[in-house]
This record gives sequence, structure tokens and C-alpha cells, in this order.
Amino acid sequence: MKRNTKINLLLLLAVAALAVLPLALGMGDHKEEPFTGADGEAETAITEIEPDYEPWFSPLYEPPSGEIESALFAVQASLGTGVLAYYFGLRRGRRQGAERALAARPASPQDD
Repeated sequence: MKRNTKINLLLLLAVAALAVLPLALGMGDHKEEPFTGADGEAETAITEIEPDYEPWFSPLYEPPSGEIESALFAVQASLGTGVLAYYFGLRRGRRQGAERALAARPASPQDD
């Protein structure tokens, strides 16, 4: 097996472990909503410290439910992934095209 293949498999295994271990170990079982985002955790901490705190800003759009909010986040993440994949694919294609053009170029006497 090639070295890059081994590294990729190890990275894939690490990502899978990061996704599964919190669920398998029961992290967050003591909470009412175990896997809320950092925004929810920050809001809880702020209201415990300063109960009369008033936020400076309010959201432009508040989704009607947590499921819709999660779906919108997933759409946002997939669009970002698509843009990054397109960019890296385009760069790789341009680099490979340039390499092929150099390889196909006939050798001239000035190159020696």
C-alpha cells in the first residue's frame, strides 16, 4: 500500500472517531439539549453571569425550528465545500494542463 493511501486512511479513521466517540461515550447526556452549538452555550453562560444582559444585535432571520436551522447550516456547508472543491480542481487542472503543454512542446536547439 502506498504511503499516501495509508495517511489518507488514517485521517479518515481519525475523522470517523471524532464523529462517533462523543456519541458512544455519552458526552452531553446530562444536558437538556446535548449537542447545541457554541451560540447556545454562550447565551446560557452570559445569562448566568448577567441575568439583565441585553444583546446588542438581533438576528435578521430566525428559523422557525431547530431542524430548519440545521438544514440551512448543512446547505451553507455544502455550498462552501462545492466552491472549495471547484477551486482546487480548477487549480489542479490548470497545473496538469501546463505540464502537458510543456511535455508536448518540441525541443528547440536553444534549449540545449
